[in-house]
Amino acid sequence: MSDSTTPAHPERSAPAHPERSRGTAAGTNYLNAQRGIKSWLTTLDHKRIGIMYLVSVLTAFLLGGIFALIIRIKLLFPGHYLITRAQYNELFTLHGAIMIFLFIIPSIPASLGNFFVPMMIGAKDVAFPRLNLMSLYIYWVGAAMALLVILIGGVSTGWTFYAPFSEGPDAGHVILMTVAVFILGFSSILTGLNFIVTIHKLRAPGMTWFKMPLFLWSIYATSLVQILATPVLGITMVLLALDRGFHIGIFDPRYGGDPVLFQHFFWFYSHPAVYIMILPGMGIISELIAVHARRRIFGYTFVAFSSIAIALLGFLVWGHHMFVSGQSVMAGAVFSFLTFFIAIPSGVKVFNWLATLYQGSISLRAPMLYALSFLFLFTIGGLTGIFLGMLSVDVHLHDTYFVVAHFHYVMMGGTVMAFVGGLHHWWPKMTGRMYSEAWARLSAILIFIGFNATFFPQFILGSRGMPRRYYAYLPEFQGLHVFSTFGSWVIGAGFFIMLGYLVYSLKAGAVASTNPWGAASLEWQTATPPPTENFPVQPVAEHGPYDFEEVVAAQAALEGSAS
Repeated sequence: MSDSTTPAHPERSAPAHPERSRGTAAGTNYLNAQRGIKSWLTTLDHKRIGIMYLVSVLTAFLLGGIFALIIRIKLLFPGHYLITRAQYNELFTLHGAIMIFLFIIPSIPASLGNFFVPMMIGAKDVAFPRLNLMSLYIYWVGAAMALLVILIGGVSTGWTFYAPFSEGPDAGHVILMTVAVFILGFSSILTGLNFIVTIHKLRAPGMTWFKMPLFLWSIYATSLVQILATPVLGITMVLLALDRGFHIGIFDPRYGGDPVLFQHFFWFYSHPAVYIMILPGMGIISELIAVHARRRIFGYTFVAFSSIAIALLGFLVWGHHMFVSGQSVMAGAVFSFLTFFIAIPSGVKVFNWLATLYQGSISLRAPMLYALSFLFLFTIGGLTGIFLGMLSVDVHLHDTYFVVAHFHYVMMGGTVMAFVGGLHHWWPKMTGRMYSEAWARLSAILIFIGFNATFFPQFILGSRGMPRRYYAYLPEFQGLHVFSTFGSWVIGAGFFIMLGYLVYSLKAGAVASTNPWGAASLEWQTATPPPTENFPVQPVAEHGPYDFEEVVAAQAALEGSAS
């Protein structure tokens, strides 16, 4: 049913509790309460730490994106062109490693999660503020080591660091890169631990588990995976470094090791890591669809528990990455079944989001455009994952461009679209400024068109047998490669436009109101930008995060008292 109480202009709605929207002092907020670089580098304020994480992951995204554009330019032509084979191997390795370990895994939890998790539960900060700052410094150390690898020669093993590639003489500076990944893992673990304790212990009065925004459910499920799975990656990286440095024969077959064992260890972490990447994005989409369609989430409980189900089932499906690695037929059949089974909770989310949109008062602002892009692109990514989960089909498609396209439809079409949508949704609260809606819509449309132009042709390339990671290819594949490269330029244009209007808004954007979208969750019931302590008084969760009629009632009461 359509929400008959939806205001004509929800962006003008007041917060549900306007008396809580005032800062501690006129014009004082977390951005200007203290000044100077030292105040930022030594801060314990979760909001400032979230901002520093945001700048860091966006810098990594820029670097990884530049590598991707260079790769696509090289693939305009089938033969020797622009760069050498060795440089090509280093580029796609560094593109993958930077995008996965420096950008996608920390992007949403460390930046938007750090900023908004305490505010959404009505807390002043995370449970362990010093541990939070420590996790940021650990991230910087790991990132610096990874960037050092780029400067001194690179790594050419692929982002998975598969043995025996990583054991060979041409593998480059593998030990340094594996140590960087090992260090980055500690940042992920500490962040997850902090969020779990914060959500358990610091919820505001009245904030029950089923009054929490679904973004918090997704962050909680992600944190469980971070704590349980990341140590496996850390141990694997240590064993790989020891094997390469001291030839002790764990993964290297020349010394009695088993390279398939590395795949088991790596994917036991890395498939749950897929859900570390996508679950926070799913949480953001729940917020965007609810707020910008002015509808309560359909089947809130099912969506909440589906996040936990995805987190737990994610530990059981790593073997579908290894159908052609020599595992038994029975093992392959079991992993294939589990791959189909884990699609169920993801399907629950998609169907419930579509049901939420049904007869909603949909506003096609930039955040909703990214949410709709997510629904379209992630669905394609999920359905093509079913192809790869089938034993007979995967044998043909394994290690082809079909896998590249599937992975990018899930990770970029899913996580990145959700991250960018969430960034636009919460940008006014974080900065106190509004961006240009016209430019934001143009950017969203360019990114959507460019993304499909880039990666959909790769499904065709893969189904025709084009292997991934190849420096040269047969001339018959050139037409689709050219089309894909042109699409990458459209994506790049969309993101550079986004960078321009967001930076411009910091100085010249219109001043944002406390609650520009008419949202009902607690982070919108304090000043914009928020004060250092988040709320001048302890908030009380008197209604659910999607009870928009409460916002409308508060607006009507405010206007009545003013008249």
